[in-house]
Amino acid sequence: MDAILARSRQLKQDLVDFVLDAEGDLATALERYSAEQLARSQQPDQHQQALVVDRFVMEGTVGTQTPIELFLAAAPDLSESDRQLLNGWQHSFVGLFAVTKSLPDGFELMNWLTAKHYTVKPNDPAALDEMQRFRLGEILLAQIAPVTNTDWTFTSPWKVMGNLGKPKLAVAIGNFKQNYKESLYSDAPELLEEAWRSVERYHQDFLDFFGSDAITLPGYQLGKKIAEFQDVLTKKQLAEAGIDDSKSLAELAADAGMDEAEIEAAAKAMGADAKAVSTMLKSKEAAAKMVTPKIELPPELKKAESITVLAHPRWGQMFLPTYTQFETVLQADDWQSVPGATKLVRKYLDDPAINAFVWHRLATAHPLPLEAVLRSLLERPDFDLQKDLEALLQEHKKPLQPELPEIASVPLHLHDLFQEALKEVSKSKPKDSGQKSSKGFQR
Repeated sequence: MDAILARSRQLKQDLVDFVLDAEGDLATALERYSAEQLARSQQPDQHQQALVVDRFVMEGTVGTQTPIELFLAAAPDLSESDRQLLNGWQHSFVGLFAVTKSLPDGFELMNWLTAKHYTVKPNDPAALDEMQRFRLGEILLAQIAPVTNTDWTFTSPWKVMGNLGKPKLAVAIGNFKQNYKESLYSDAPELLEEAWRSVERYHQDFLDFFGSDAITLPGYQLGKKIAEFQDVLTKKQLAEAGIDDSKSLAELAADAGMDEAEIEAAAKAMGADAKAVSTMLKSKEAAAKMVTPKIELPPELKKAESITVLAHPRWGQMFLPTYTQFETVLQADDWQSVPGATKLVRKYLDDPAINAFVWHRLATAHPLPLEAVLRSLLERPDFDLQKDLEALLQEHKKPLQPELPEIASVPLHLHDLFQEALKEVSKSKPKDSGQKSSKGFQR
């Protein structure tokens, strides 16, 4: 085992050197990947920055190939065992791990996002000495890769986050989701599939209630409709959990073994409906159903003159207070005569919230005027909407494929963590303190 670990350390260094020394498409892909990853965090820390190259060599792509495949093609003299080891690294992933057991040459870790367990052994003796200070229950943010059928190793610097209490752990999971969204269920494709199915179900519920995948309403009116929609979802969830929705919150709270104030505080902390939280807390059987996220428009949107909601079974829902203004720009004989038009179009290009789905919808509804606007604004007279739009979106750091939306359900195995975190938050927050409760894992 020591020989395999030592060889993995050397191969990893050779692979990193190969990528860093590369030019052309590989260098461009690394630069693009780094920019996309660091852009997700407003203030990326040193660990995130150091992790970028390690993540790229393991999970990046260069056209239709991976850096590992390119390295293997460029090193024909590698042994078959080296090739097997490198190919196995394409199953590496970043996770938020809890130390569950200390071993003479490594650790037993549990990935909090998927509840899967791993035997992980550092491939550097100096690193093993440094990691001896780890204690049971401590949380690590790290990247691991397989070295045998049963053992894994660290393939990047790790970050020690300490022995976190339940509320702080819930927050850490929320931060992980924001910064490493594609790694949420990378070692559990069945959970990823279920999460995407929940987005599709939510989309169908949206269509059933609103009757369309695109609606435009004044902010105050949309806020009321969203509240009605939330009530429909809650009743549906209660029915699926076998709970009598005619019961009052006080009765449901009593069933859950909590008082009504605790339920309200827990719901506020999680950003969920109070009855849905009481359902989650009532029993293990009820916990098998996911808590419906509370949908509430921010105050600024409630005051908006008009909000357009665009819904998609993969992208989720986009709430756009300026969509009708953008359409006005596209419908004008002279788009530059519309007040604020240039600023608005640039905002749509630069704002991460205006994703590729919004742009493709505009391109489908208003192809010729949108092409004319972009030609003028970008000073690209040859800009072709059909050929060049996706490249333009990539220039502005907009993913072309949807990432798991916030409305996706939380994996079931996290129920116990959130139940305990919610109870702790509800007990620690003084009533009417005016303080904002931590939302923990955002959904």
